[in-house]
Amino acid sequence: MIRRHLLLACTLFALSVIGCATPPNTPFIVFFVDDSAALQPSAQEVLRGVAASAARFPEAPVRVLGFAGVDRGQAFGRELSARRAQRVSDQLVEYGVARPRIRVSSRSAVAAELMPTEARRVEVRIGE
Repeated sequence: MIRRHLLLACTLFALSVIGCATPPNTPFIVFFVDDSAALQPSAQEVLRGVAASAARFPEAPVRVLGFAGVDRGQAFGRELSARRAQRVSDQLVEYGVARPRIRVSSRSAVAAELMPTEARRVEVRIGE
């Protein structure tokens, strides 16, 4: 009897693991206007999609990585990228993502690395 229950439990566990899809590999990207951490309406839609995806993978961490250029100096770029990442994180919490799941980090981008529009972004990854 115990053996039968153990076998059933192991089978159900295996099916739940095999049947679960993995979180998306592609990052969600939110763009910002120059020198701003304000979310645009298009960003709100992206973040609703992030929250819905995060709900499908409740155990997966959510990584938020902010970027900004260094046109106005390294210190300003670091501060702006951190504000952008925090703003995205706060919005995800408003949309139902548990704050403890969210890992926020930021960096300023070297101007030669990226196009200006690429530097004004936040990437969100689920499960990494």
